[in-house]
Formats: sequence, C-alpha cells, structure tokens
Amino acid sequence: MSEFRKDFPRMNGRFVDRTGAAAQDANQYWPPIIITKEEMEGEVERLASSDLPANGKRESLIVHPLAEPNAPSLTPGIQVKLSVLKPGERTRAFRHNATEVNFNIHGGGHTVVAGRTIRFEQYDVWNHPSYATYFHVNDTKDIQVRLTYSNVPLLQHMQVYLPEDEPKADVAAVHDEGKDDPRKKSPYGMFPITEDGGLLMPYETLINPKSVASHPLHFAWKKVKPELDKLEALGRDYVGRRLYMYYNPTTRRFNGITPNFFATMTIRPPKIVDKPHRHVSAAINYYFYGTGYSTVAGNRYEWKAGDLMLSAPGWAVHNHASHDDYVYELTVQDQPLNIFMESLIWQEDLKHPAIVLGTHEGFDTNRDKAAA
Repeated sequence: MSEFRKDFPRMNGRFVDRTGAAAQDANQYWPPIIITKEEMEGEVERLASSDLPANGKRESLIVHPLAEPNAPSLTPGIQVKLSVLKPGERTRAFRHNATEVNFNIHGGGHTVVAGRTIRFEQYDVWNHPSYATYFHVNDTKDIQVRLTYSNVPLLQHMQVYLPEDEPKADVAAVHDEGKDDPRKKSPYGMFPITEDGGLLMPYETLINPKSVASHPLHFAWKKVKPELDKLEALGRDYVGRRLYMYYNPTTRRFNGITPNFFATMTIRPPKIVDKPHRHVSAAINYYFYGTGYSTVAGNRYEWKAGDLMLSAPGWAVHNHASHDDYVYELTVQDQPLNIFMESLIWQEDLKHPAIVLGTHEGFDTNRDKAAA
C-alpha cells in the first residue's frame, strides 16, 4: 500500500427498487444547540492549560451529537473549531483543500496565509482560500482565541479531504515547456451543438478552466462597526435584517466570503423581533454582545453574549429577537454553495411561496420606506 496503490476489497453494487414509491422528506433535522459562554470559556481554559503540541495546534472541534464519526461537525456541512494560542506561541504551517472563515474572539496576533500577513484584533474576520499554506502567531501579551468555520465535513463525506502538515513550497502552476505547443490544443475549440445554447467542450479546455485568483481578505471590526451601527437608523418598521455581508468578489453572484459560506455581521437594537422565515442553508450564530432569544420550529432558545448557536438547521422556520440591549453577532451560513447547486430554497415570508434563490428573482424589503 502506498500513495499510488491501494488494495481494494472486491465488492458488488446493488439495486434498490423504488417502483411506484412516493417522494418523501427523509431528512434528519438536527436540533438547534447552544454552546454556552461558560462551556466555551471552560474549554479555552482546558486547552490553555495543556502543553503546546509539536504542530502548535491547541484546538477542539465543536461537534453536534448527530454528527457522523467520519465527519465531526456542528451542521452536516460546517465544521467549527476552537483554537487557543498563548503569548509567544505559533502554529506550524498547514494547508488543506478546504476553505475557511476565521473569527478572532479574544486577544490578537497575526496570520500568514498565501504569503500575506494579516494582523488581527478581537472580532476581526478573514478568509483562507483552498490549499493556501498558513500559520497563526500570537505575538501579543494576551491569550488568543479563534473560531474557524470550514467545509471540511463535505470533503470528508466525499472521502476527498486532503490535509497537509508542513507543506513544501507552494507551486503556483506546473511549468510546461510545451504549453504553447499547438499539438496540445484542440483545433476546434468550443462550438454550439444544440439550438438552445449547449456547447461541446474539448478535453484541452476541460482540464484548463479559466483560473480566478482567490485571495485572503481581512475585515477589521474597528472599520466595520461604525458602518454597522448606522443600520439602527432603519427604524423599528424595517422588515429586513440589519446586517452587512463580508463579500469576496471571487464568489461573484453566489454572495460569499468563500465559495461555500457567507459571513454576516448583524446589529440588533433593543426589542427587535425578526420576521419568521426559512431556508435550506444552515446558520451558526456567535453572539458577542447583548442577550436575546431564537424561535426555531416552535421552540424557544435563550442566548447571551459569548454563546455559539446552531440557530437555523436547514429548512426549519426560525426568527431571532433581542432583549433590552444591543446585540452583535457573526453568522456563518452555507448559502453560496446552495446557490451554486441551485438548491437554495428560501421562504422570506411564510405567507408567500418559497423560491429558488439565485435562480428565481429574489425578495424585496421596505428599506426605501424605512428611516434613512
């Protein structure tokens, strides 16, 4: 057995007779869960009390009880990791074929990713492109605590997750002396084959798709918060959600910070209750200021600053509300992936039909009528 040879057992496929069977919803809906501030702080303290391992990674996965053993995660498609570095520590270099959203919840430091140094503070957010080598450093006098959201579970379900510790120098592209050799290009190119727009693509184009550079982007909280606070002026009658999405132009119309996730920062003024809605994409909220509650499929969940919550299992009706203080929260949701797959069924108003968001025309809010 080696990287290039595997000993596979002999197996046979089977047929599953579905003749006349009615379509049915066989989804297993994961119940919402809250990892409390006290639980989070206890795990941070436990991690910080341990010796620094060889790879520098003091970290724990935050796992839902229904997660599969081969893909430990907080939702079926989102892994959340809690990481701790003490002053003067750093991790070893690492890369994998997953994309990440990083959120620093305590302390500061810097990350070197894809050759760029990102210096971060509390509540800063930044993304990691796939297969980009990175490491984290705590060069401050305080403990550093980070949350990392990734699409590792999807890759694990597909059995194609490829992590690599201490990777060799990145290779931007394979150098090919004969890349301009006309013998290596199809003389026909792409050409139409159907009357409704279908094309035939040659192999040479198939294995050399147009490349789009994917860069790490850093969203500093000290720059974002003043803009976010302006959304309070929308007033109590505003029917949308008072948030900004951290947009990565690489994701184009799929509206994400990575091709898999969006990350939004929300402000909830006191006593604001959102309108119930639902969507196929799952949502995870980290509340770092204020208190409130979420109603999910008829169940009420109270939360406070420092709590992490699986707040919207896919397709469960839900809404959120603040109590007597302002609430700030980061939400990570796998909306962009679902838009790309044309699977993002979204029902913004329960009195109206659901649509395929990103394929059908989307929804409007009353922002033009709300307070400016």
